[in-house]
Amino acid sequence: MINIKSQRELEFMQKAGRIVAGAHKAVEQAVRPGVTTKELDKIAEEYIISQGAKPAFKGLYGFPASICTSINEQVVHGIPGLRKLKNGDIISIDIGAIIDGYNGDAARTIAVGEVDDKVKKLLEIAEQSLYEGIKKAVVGNRLSDISNAIQTFVESNGFSVVRDFVGHGIGRKMHEEPQVPNFGQPGRGPRLRHGMVLAIEPMVNMESYEVETLADSWTVVTKDGKPSAHFEHTVAVTDDGPQIFTTL
Repeated sequence: MINIKSQRELEFMQKAGRIVAGAHKAVEQAVRPGVTTKELDKIAEEYIISQGAKPAFKGLYGFPASICTSINEQVVHGIPGLRKLKNGDIISIDIGAIIDGYNGDAARTIAVGEVDDKVKKLLEIAEQSLYEGIKKAVVGNRLSDISNAIQTFVESNGFSVVRDFVGHGIGRKMHEEPQVPNFGQPGRGPRLRHGMVLAIEPMVNMESYEVETLADSWTVVTKDGKPSAHFEHTVAVTDDGPQIFTTL
């Protein structure tokens, strides 16, 4: 069942979203060669707690950290640790926060120092594909109109969308109905209604869309070892158009 949020619930979710956006800003300012992913995790956790919220990922399904840090060929769910970032890396940061019982969730991929032109293009296309999907998050559209817009844009630019992991509804729980794939035919799935809140999150690979999970049971990587980028916003479907909650 898809939970339709009241106006009051949407306001709670917007508050959670702003905290996530603030945490992203704090982390992004710290991304540079030599910093460890564990240090980035600490920055995010301290910021979230300073806002009166809790890191939503910590302990969720047993995840051991406050944020996900996925480097280069790592797609999602990378665990922060002692690895130091290097010039030319890209790092996907996924952050969740919970306040007043409601969740916010957003991800972005950041270039560390100078990256090559093809990787820059990957980041640009992955980020823009998120906004192509958000444009379709309007009352009366079908859910798969979002999915199709993302896939069409990504593939027309020579990249591929991950199929094994998808976006999701969000609210009192981090993961609610419906699932929001980043691929598929338009005009399918539930009709979008005012008060639906979706975490839209394209994961875009340089070449093949195939992925696998490492032995730590969390970190997902591209099968071909090529880079991947991940962008996500928490978005409310409203009568006034899509509202992005995870911005400052």
